[in-house]
Amino acid sequence: MRCSGAQEPECICEYMRTPSTDAAQDTERSNFEIGSIMDIFRIFTIEAAHRLPNVPAGHKCARLHGHSFRIELHVAGEVDANSGWVMDFADVKAAFQPIYDRLDHHYLNEIPGLENPTSENLARWLWRETKIKLPALSKIVVHETCTSGCVYVGDNS
Repeated sequence: MRCSGAQEPECICEYMRTPSTDAAQDTERSNFEIGSIMDIFRIFTIEAAHRLPNVPAGHKCARLHGHSFRIELHVAGEVDANSGWVMDFADVKAAFQPIYDRLDHHYLNEIPGLENPTSENLARWLWRETKIKLPALSKIVVHETCTSGCVYVGDNS
């Protein structure tokens, strides 16, 4: 049975309602939503070639190959009372765009700092490059394949 709100005041429909005459309930809802710490993310896909120069002889990753790297940029912060969000997703994209342009359809080994472009090194490099423009950056996730990747939450270097 569908909830009409009036018949079942405890249901989610009542909580999600548009302005009420009950100021106490509206204040409680605002306090729950605003000021909460949230972790938002934006996903980017980078097509890039690389080879791993430090693997044992004969390892398949020593050969030149490519990946569709899936990169998640996570940003943590307080939900703004006015906008209702931590940060505009468009601002995350704009901050990352120059870095994306340096990586997408490029040979990663030729990029300074990525001479050994493992997922771990790529995640650390991305953190250092992105944190400058996104100070609230909280986590980087690099998916090298559909089933393999790396999660990085930063360091002090």
